[in-house]
Amino acid sequence: MLSLRLLALPFALAIASNAQNNLDNLGARTLKEFNVPGIAVGVIEDGRVLVEKGYGVRKIGESAPVTEHSLFQIASNTKAFTAASLAILADQKKISWDDRVIDVLPSFQMSDAYVSREMRIRDLLCHRSGLSLGAGDLMVFPDSTLSAPVFLQHLRYVPLSTSFRSRYAYDNVLYTVAGQVIEKVSGLSWQDFIQQKIFDPLGMTESRPRAEELKPTDEIAFPHARNGSKLEVLAPDRLGSGAPAGAINSSVHDILKWVNTQLNQGAYAGGRLFSAEQSKEMWTPHIFVPISDKYPPELASQKPNFQAYGLGWFLTEYHGERIIFHTGGLGGMVTRVTLVPSKKLGIVVFTNQEAGAAFNAITYSLLDQYLGNPPHDWVAAYSTVTKRHEAEGHEAVEKAVAKRNANSKPSLPLEKFAGRYRDAWYGDILITHNNGQLAIQFTHSPHLTGTLEHFQYDTFIARWRDRSMDADAYVTFALNPDGSIREVKMQPVSPLTDFSFDFQDLDLKPVASDAKPW
Repeated sequence: MLSLRLLALPFALAIASNAQNNLDNLGARTLKEFNVPGIAVGVIEDGRVLVEKGYGVRKIGESAPVTEHSLFQIASNTKAFTAASLAILADQKKISWDDRVIDVLPSFQMSDAYVSREMRIRDLLCHRSGLSLGAGDLMVFPDSTLSAPVFLQHLRYVPLSTSFRSRYAYDNVLYTVAGQVIEKVSGLSWQDFIQQKIFDPLGMTESRPRAEELKPTDEIAFPHARNGSKLEVLAPDRLGSGAPAGAINSSVHDILKWVNTQLNQGAYAGGRLFSAEQSKEMWTPHIFVPISDKYPPELASQKPNFQAYGLGWFLTEYHGERIIFHTGGLGGMVTRVTLVPSKKLGIVVFTNQEAGAAFNAITYSLLDQYLGNPPHDWVAAYSTVTKRHEAEGHEAVEKAVAKRNANSKPSLPLEKFAGRYRDAWYGDILITHNNGQLAIQFTHSPHLTGTLEHFQYDTFIARWRDRSMDADAYVTFALNPDGSIREVKMQPVSPLTDFSFDFQDLDLKPVASDAKPW
């Protein structure tokens, strides 16, 4: 037996070396193909860390490399931490998943009285409230000055688009409410709860609950976004009241400890974060997620038979294996965490550029490797899909421009469009006139400042000064019979605009120039 083991050892080392070479080649190719400065990859299986590695650099123009200790904004992968925090409180019998939100937060109110009365704590986490995709996100993203109490007060004005619990539509705002529940029940701020009840027990010493807690000595990966044909370094998003939806910063080294705890149904070396019963609850489908009939042919072999959302996690399958996963995206940074419970396998991919194709290409390549599936060139597949998707988006914008009546004029002199406009849930937007040019400013969102360029008739395009957002929007004025402005509507110019720029949900009305700002 000893001789056989000695003979097997070089063979095992050769396999491991070959797998590492394959991953290195995959990492280098992904960086180049999707123009990503840096990527961190982690793999854990049955409690053993198999991969902890970085590729590329933390910031363009600098040589500091991405390593397993580099801190990335994990964005919506934060949601699983917020769900786990509530699971901890449920284990402590301080809440039940079916407690009414208004019994914990009496000031909680949606735009529908029935929904306000019947919303349960679990409903905050599974995207079935009746809100539309990304509704209310402008209250927290991009960086907003609105505080959590003001946010909670004005949630009641965000419109619903479907009936309660009838349809899936991803939202962030109700995770902010979930954070308020945690604070009210525990007596700790959301970030202190995350630090004391999750980070500290798991030894996640590199992780920070919010960007505000980052230290000068931290190994920070900077976010990047495309501005035209080149990349631009961004400042980290500070989500403020939206922190429970996406504010955590972590490293692959730390997040693998979290992943291992998830794969062990809440257990870790020093004890338990939450019970196996709570793990099952979080991984139970609460609402089914529609699967597109227009699945790209290049990705056909990964099209799932079902997809659902639990509590802080997406639930699906790949080649017959149950998959628990989540993705996350903020300005200049996207991440993915993937779990295969039956194999106790976890795969983590962090990137510091807005290229979801990059984390997907690496994730599926590693899934195929560890699940024994036939190899597939996912880099090429996602590259083709991405290029086609971007081309279709640009074509849609070009078609709108081609239909534009370039000879049309605004109904009013430009200075008549200037004024203060108010939406019930967001607050005030200022339009000013100076030297023949209109400008627009969202009063709670410093990044949403730009010029208004005439498009046609009484529609203008808001061109934001921060070009990295890629979120220009149509601004259309509607007039009363007497020629005064009745309302202003907005919508994204490009179908590629991130859904969190929910301009279409705004219902802006003019207010008197001497009205008290809000």
